Amino acid sequence: MASEREDFSLSGPLHLSAIDWTNVHHRRSVAACLVQGVYILERDRQLQRHESQALAPPWWEFFQFKLLHQLKDDADFSIFGAIYEFKPPPSHSHSDLSKDGIPRYVIAFRGTLTKPDSFSRDLELDVHLIRNGLHLTSRFEIAIQAVRNMVASVGSSNVWLAGHSLGSAMAMLAGKTVAKTGVFLEAYLFNPPFVSAPIERIKDKRVKHGIRIAGSVITAGLALAAKINHHNTRLSEDPFLALSAWVPCLYVNPADDICSEYIGYFEHRKKMEEIGAGAIEKLATQHSLGGLFMNAIGKGNVANTSEPLHLIPSANLIVNSTPARDLKEAHGIHQWWKPDVQLKSQLYSYK
Repeated sequence: MASEREDFSLSGPLHLSAIDWTNVHHRRSVAACLVQGVYILERDRQLQRHESQALAPPWWEFFQFKLLHQLKDDADFSIFGAIYEFKPPPSHSHSDLSKDGIPRYVIAFRGTLTKPDSFSRDLELDVHLIRNGLHLTSRFEIAIQAVRNMVASVGSSNVWLAGHSLGSAMAMLAGKTVAKTGVFLEAYLFNPPFVSAPIERIKDKRVKHGIRIAGSVITAGLALAAKINHHNTRLSEDPFLALSAWVPCLYVNPADDICSEYIGYFEHRKKMEEIGAGAIEKLATQHSLGGLFMNAIGKGNVANTSEPLHLIPSANLIVNSTPARDLKEAHGIHQWWKPDVQLKSQLYSYK
């Protein structure tokens, strides 16, 4: 039996009957619904809901999008992503689309589904994510190929990326990958995983700040030692510079331990600059303490040699301060299209 949360008529943003594409709240809501559409596409597949029984189409058709292509995992054949095309009424010309900032295409990725038909593969991807090896998976290879093909076909200004949880990590990795080649895609990343101890949960601000400073000093020291040991790496090299012009929108909830560390990650960087320790933090912010430690003791593997997926130089960080009943609600995709959500936005630019 279908869950109420899968039915657009029961849980979708029906109040958005007319979309103002210049409104950031409308853009966020539509992006979140397109991600939800991928979740329901996979549920339709699992439950063999076809044609009139399918619940997924309203999640994109309500906003005048058309499902162009499904992205399927080559291991379990589950649907993990979708490419949508905006198909407005004939009254909209192509010049209207570019002028209003309307996306012509959106590539969306779902997160982990705790259902038997896809859970084992999703869990395997979650482990790869934790071990910083998502870039080595076949699912990501399918995703990045779809992104590159779409950008080559229609241009970067016509493509959005969107994702939730594991799918957010997929979208972030794809965005970072193409950003290194000078292609900067508009991205809506909901509850992106930040692989770290949940320091943000500590209530005492002095203790929390002290832990972060100590972590930064240790991380910067290990990073500097690693650079010295690798004679082919210049000490002045800053890999974040190539990515700094890419500014994805990160949507996080402070009650969600999976993504809440992004709040402290960016706030701490700002505080370190204010106390004159910006140089230390500039080095620390590009590295994962866990990965550096494993490499230092000779336990690193191929995955560890890649830069940490969750670390990015710039972002528009949007925090949902609306009280959540539990972790499930704090990490859920539904919160991002609610009309009464309490949001605070802060732009962080890497210099």
